[in-house]
Amino acid sequence: MSKQPPPQPASRRRFLQRTLSLIPLAALGSRALPTSAQASEPVAEAVSDGYLPQFFNDEEWRFVLAATDRLIPADALGPGAVSEGVPEFIDRQMELPYGYGQLWYMQPPFATAVPELGYQSSLVPRECWRRGIRAVNGWCQTQFGQPFADLSQAQQEQVLTQLERDDLTFAGLPGALFFTQMLENTREGWLADPLHGGNRTLASWRLIGFPGARADYQQVMDNPGQPYPLGPVSISGKRSA
Repeated sequence: MSKQPPPQPASRRRFLQRTLSLIPLAALGSRALPTSAQASEPVAEAVSDGYLPQFFNDEEWRFVLAATDRLIPADALGPGAVSEGVPEFIDRQMELPYGYGQLWYMQPPFATAVPELGYQSSLVPRECWRRGIRAVNGWCQTQFGQPFADLSQAQQEQVLTQLERDDLTFAGLPGALFFTQMLENTREGWLADPLHGGNRTLASWRLIGFPGARADYQQVMDNPGQPYPLGPVSISGKRSA
């Protein structure tokens, strides 16, 4: 089969909007549980410029900013991952039980299996990120003469597409596994309650019509099929602008 070109940012955002609109609100809410870079083309400015990463070092942080900016870029439909604080969300997750793999069964044997059988790698999320960034930066240095964060956006898209297709893989770390880790954490941060670091302006909730932590849904139940009339609210009480 011929390989399809990577989707454009706008089509990615519309696909995300369409697919997430099908998720029950209760299920979406459960996903929010605790769970400045230089480049050839600038990465969007983060909401929290003063944030100091707890887990990622400087070079890794530049990679995270660049990669998340490509996975969910800012466009006409709204802000992207970086401006919504998703890198901060990911960094904070790496220092929680999730990052250490303490929420999963992590005993051997480890074997290749179908996705329905769950996570099979021996790498916990923080190890997957750290090894993946080092491997990708090393490959980019060899291929392009500079690390991932310094590549053009087109080159970054090319690298991410190769990882997603598992065309680019490394010893002990399949490219597709690292891409899945990046994409899942980026989407989680973009959809999380702002209390956890991402979705700072509640932009993703507005995009899909999710009301957030509102307690009264009686008017919705009385009018099925109608859009929710009020903006989203964070657990902390923060409201959408």
